[in-house]
Amino acid sequence: MRVWDLPVQVLCTQHLLGEHNEIHTIWNVITQGKKGFAHHPETMRWRGRLGALMRRHDELVSRLWHHQTPLDIALVRADGPDTWVQDRMVESVESQVRNIQAKGCKCQLGSLLDKIG
Repeated sequence: MRVWDLPVQVLCTQHLLGEHNEIHTIWNVITQGKKGFAHHPETMRWRGRLGALMRRHDELVSRLWHHQTPLDIALVRADGPDTWVQDRMVESVESQVRNIQAKGCKCQLGSLLDKIG
């Protein structure tokens, strides 16, 4: 389970689709009180951050096509004042970049690697 902390512009279609699925899973666990993955670190970091999760979702779907699964903004408004800010990470950006590189996919990490050294 993973929501990347990388710009959506560098992610390949495979990673975009996978992350989109993960976002909906996390959203449903948090908003519907589902038990599966409720204590997963990736889920825990988004509790109280539904606005930020919705923002990430919307960034992803701007790169996808035929999207028909919007998230409910009314649930974000009930989530609290810090909801639009995500300042927690499960792992560093550098580690995330290394993980994606190891997959040998079509993500475009070149410019991102220059920025993080």
